Amino acid sequence: MGHVRKSLGFAATVLAGAALLYVALAVVNGTLAAVKRSSATPPRGVVADAQNARNSRAMFLQGRRTFRFDTFGDEAFWGNALQLHRAIAGARNGGVGGGVSPKTALAVGLKVDASAIPRPVAGAIKAGKVNLDDPKTTLTLLKLNAVVGVKGFFGRNGRLPSMGITCALCHSTVDNSFAPGIGRRLDGWPNQDLDVGKIISLAANKKPLTDLLGVNEATVDKVVTSWGPGEFDASLSLDGQGFRPDGKPASTRIPPAFGLAGVNLATYTGWGTVTYWNAFVANLEMHGIGNFTDERLANQNQFPVAAKAGFAKVRNRRDRISSKLPALHYYQLSIPAPRPPRRSFNAAAARRGKAIFNAPGKCATCHVPPTFSEPGWNLHSPREMCTDAFQASRSPTFRYRTTPLRGMFAKSKRGFWHDGRFRTLDAVVDHYNECFNLRLSPSQKRDLVQYVKSL
Repeated sequence: MGHVRKSLGFAATVLAGAALLYVALAVVNGTLAAVKRSSATPPRGVVADAQNARNSRAMFLQGRRTFRFDTFGDEAFWGNALQLHRAIAGARNGGVGGGVSPKTALAVGLKVDASAIPRPVAGAIKAGKVNLDDPKTTLTLLKLNAVVGVKGFFGRNGRLPSMGITCALCHSTVDNSFAPGIGRRLDGWPNQDLDVGKIISLAANKKPLTDLLGVNEATVDKVVTSWGPGEFDASLSLDGQGFRPDGKPASTRIPPAFGLAGVNLATYTGWGTVTYWNAFVANLEMHGIGNFTDERLANQNQFPVAAKAGFAKVRNRRDRISSKLPALHYYQLSIPAPRPPRRSFNAAAARRGKAIFNAPGKCATCHVPPTFSEPGWNLHSPREMCTDAFQASRSPTFRYRTTPLRGMFAKSKRGFWHDGRFRTLDAVVDHYNECFNLRLSPSQKRDLVQYVKSL
């Protein structure tokens, strides 16, 4: 019996060892198989991350292309209807009048993308061998897609039968690295030199504008030429108000399209989100061909022009706008606010000013870092800001937005606030010091200004 028990015990030990060996081999084989499978097929999370990265790049590139070059079909308005291309070309090139030379174009604030100019042409310009007083040179620049925000449509005969505009016309400039008004693009920067009104006044046929506004051509010219460089009135085609009650232009400063990531409402009076405003501008201001809905514009008392024109519900069988809004939005949110140049502010004073901004100045109450606007509903009544309600009353919000402050140096050439009424930051600080009874000392106000310049 003892011999049998020993034999059984030995057998059990062997079987147990075999079982353990089998399990070990199974684990090893399973691990190896899993490793092989993982090397052949990455986990879903890795695949998703790679897809997201590719999508991010594709959206960025598509959005940049849309921002810079897409007219959304608005050549039907600026070219075919207003016939602005004829004024650009001039009589000698199949248009009317004297035409628009490069010097004239630069004088009204149009910018030229130096990277679009071939090296031989750039060299000829530098050598003074290109006639910048000849409208034909402007046509050459349009053919090269070098005029920022203006797209020419050319026929086989080389003539210019139409033209359109893009987002970049108002919301891009150049770094002047080649010459004043000629350089590398700075997307998102407001073109503070662009005289939109003067350009509109050149149109060969203003009937579309006179019909829309219900006024004569002389009145249209008087209104649009009152704006001046860096200003535009997006509400004119909605309410028909050409001037403020005090007789000054009803236009506002062209806003930047940088530093918008994390900012809720767009525009000085907070009409809507960034993507809403893109759709609004593309359809109603650029006069592109798309679909748009905002029932607020059916209010005949507040928006008589828009209500009559049917702007509350725009429908086109062929929509050339809506499919491009997502990527356009993505690109705009990717543009950071530019940092101020060195020595453009006093660094020591700015450090002291930061403490003023966050405490006794109460600025951070509304201009909350890091966006320097307000998270959420970033609107205030005119009374809260100790100002008039004119521009706010032209918006369905009847409010003013807390404007983001970053990149101040790149958007302050024509003054501050929505209409540039304050010529300096010192004047802005004085206004709020009085409005909120802050009782800041002269030195505190000076330091506060330096801090805002540093943003």
